[in-house]
Amino acid sequence: MCGIAGFSGRFDPAVLSAMSAAIAHRGPDGDGVFSDPEAGIGLAHRRLAIIDLSNAGHQPMRDTTDRAVIVYNGELYNFRELRDELVEDGFAFRSRTDTEVLLTLYLRDGPAMLARLNGMFAFAIWDKAERRLFLARDQLGVKPLYLAQTPDGIVFASEIKALLQEPSVSRAIDPAAVARHLALLWSPAPGTILSGVEKLEPGMAAILAEGRIERRWSYYDLPFGRSGARQMSVDQAVAGVREHVGRAVERQMVADVPVGAFLSGGLDSSAVVAHARRHTDERLTCFTIAFDGRNAAGVEGMAEDLPYAERVASWLDVDLEQVTVGPEMIYHLEDMVFHLDEPQADPAPLNALFIARLAREAGIKVLLSGAGGDDIFTGYRRHYALQQERHWAWLPEAAREAIAAGAAKLPTGPVALRRLRKGFAHANLSPDARMTRYFTWLEPALALDLLAPEFRSGIGAEEVMAPLAQTLATVPDGASRLDRMLTLECRHFLADHNLNYTDRMAMAHGVEVRVPLLDPDLVDFAAAVPDRLRQRGRSGKWIFKKAMEGILPDDVIHRPKTGFGAPLRHWLRHELRPLVGDLLGQDAIRQRGIFDAKAVARLVERDRAGQIDAAYPIFALICVEMWCRIFIDRPPSAWTAGRLTPGTPD
Repeated sequence: MCGIAGFSGRFDPAVLSAMSAAIAHRGPDGDGVFSDPEAGIGLAHRRLAIIDLSNAGHQPMRDTTDRAVIVYNGELYNFRELRDELVEDGFAFRSRTDTEVLLTLYLRDGPAMLARLNGMFAFAIWDKAERRLFLARDQLGVKPLYLAQTPDGIVFASEIKALLQEPSVSRAIDPAAVARHLALLWSPAPGTILSGVEKLEPGMAAILAEGRIERRWSYYDLPFGRSGARQMSVDQAVAGVREHVGRAVERQMVADVPVGAFLSGGLDSSAVVAHARRHTDERLTCFTIAFDGRNAAGVEGMAEDLPYAERVASWLDVDLEQVTVGPEMIYHLEDMVFHLDEPQADPAPLNALFIARLAREAGIKVLLSGAGGDDIFTGYRRHYALQQERHWAWLPEAAREAIAAGAAKLPTGPVALRRLRKGFAHANLSPDARMTRYFTWLEPALALDLLAPEFRSGIGAEEVMAPLAQTLATVPDGASRLDRMLTLECRHFLADHNLNYTDRMAMAHGVEVRVPLLDPDLVDFAAAVPDRLRQRGRSGKWIFKKAMEGILPDDVIHRPKTGFGAPLRHWLRHELRPLVGDLLGQDAIRQRGIFDAKAVARLVERDRAGQIDAAYPIFALICVEMWCRIFIDRPPSAWTAGRLTPGTPD
């Protein structure tokens, strides 16, 4: 697990050191650069040593024939099997690293190698013979990779802050992306808040030559809706889930350093820990968050995790370390926004940030996460809402218009009514448009209204939701509604939001997070499970729960669904109220020129009056402005070496 950066084009090789310094936190165990000025190629690497801790794992790494050079961020879980295969084919190795296996596999198979990889990765391979730079990102997008086209060529990196060390990368902000941040709280790939910077999408690869993209292609399609009619009994599904989850966790336990785990006490993290416990002789240390839940239950509808985490830890006989937090979390917002690289409007990253810090202090460099269970088996409230559409979606448009109008009149205070209001808010829309709106926190039209007229320059509401609509267009005909939504979950909400912040917060403290529930084989199996075994009534992940019976306590398996978050609504009315005045005051907004000051003030007033539930869009406004103050107002010299200076809380 590391950080990578580099370029193809006419750049000053000295920029490599600056790019490397900007992501120093991702790799505190070593660094290196490679440049070929004649070819216009530069590569930089920061190392977090996990497998083969010796100097043989140093990067950039050359192959034994000196034909190719690689920089690589990630872990290849099937590298031992691939290495044995390559040795049989006559290839020699100088290290025990998965990096060298990846590089050697490229020498044998070229880009076709991607079909053989089980892992999480983002890498760049410079092929001297072909004079091509080969980039790729893993199937589910666990590891990040950003690109920026400039007049001088293309730069790439694990984080945007490294790209911005190159002066020719434009700082121009994309109005459509800002609107998406307000509506969704994150920016769907390939876009970012900067118009000149894009994400290489999950399951994508590219060939760069002479400072341009020569070829770009998708080597992996999400499997939902691609298996046709599915016949599977409950017993077959239970056995399959247990087998695939167990195998995935066992694969991802491979490391030459101690491995720990997140443990919220929810089904997903508990299942991962239960299987990890079976595949290690070492004492397993787990980490959880404990916070003042008095406001979380009433205002946010959140259940407290700690009692469940303690129950699981006792049941499985693992150690449990807890991070106790309270309203003081808000003083780390700037640190969160800085490390996120993108202004994601969710306080959940703070939890991951604090856990990663505690894990690193305990000497643990690898954490297993339960991320992905809700995205491949169902588990979010929107999945239940989608299944319930069969009771009313057949109604004529006029009736559905009435339902949506009635929902808009429901109060936003009580949790149940707030959720009911959101569930029927888009009853009048077409099926696919309605599906994309389940991901929104603010109507696209309202998000655009918050932008200054001269800034939004004719962008329409359809453009705000276009990336999600385009993803739906790739789903095969005949796929179920649930398959269509799970495609959106994995391609966007998971990759662009959950995995993005998990990677960034953990790497801020030099910790690698692995996600066994996103093993490609497990994802393929989950996609083949019939809808009736995924979501049953209000019970999401029904088959996953059945598979864990007898392995975890029943009260953990069937506990209330809760988020990995914080009491944001309460904070905005109390602890964050001064920050709202500072960052969203009329003078500050007018000076920035992105938002409409009157529209923002009106939104804040309506939220405080309980007329709408706009806590998360307001937080999005805060995060965008804070992001601008960090990355637009301050020079790159203020945020090199992976830290903000000055003014960042320690």
